[in-house]
Amino acid sequence: QVQLVESGGGLVQPGGSLRLSCAASGNIVTIYRMGWYRQAPGKQRELVAAITSGGSTNQKDSVKGRFTISRDNAKNTVYLQMNSLKVEDTAVYYCNARLSVGSSLIPNDYWGQGTQVTVSS
Repeated sequence: QVQLVESGGGLVQPGGSLRLSCAASGNIVTIYRMGWYRQAPGKQRELVAAITSGGSTNQKDSVKGRFTISRDNAKNTVYLQMNSLKVEDTAVYYCNARLSVGSSLIPNDYWGQGTQVTVSS
């Protein structure tokens, strides 16, 4: 019904950069918010950054100034540009979209399959 397809993860050295992409497809009516969460081994999933349809953003304090979230509403795609990566950024990154489908006016949360980001020398 709804698919979120992520791409762009990988292995990078500390100080390097990666760009994650997530495209939403399906019987989508309205996407209210898209964002990125991450989960490191033994830790809870946490919000990294999110952006609304109007362009308002919020980010985890530890990534401010290093990560930038952006969105292409026409393509139903959200991006996460990650610069100055640190070892502690290592995690599985999950795309999230809050959206409504079909004839329903009630938005629900959908998740991507996750993409591994490893920061290591």
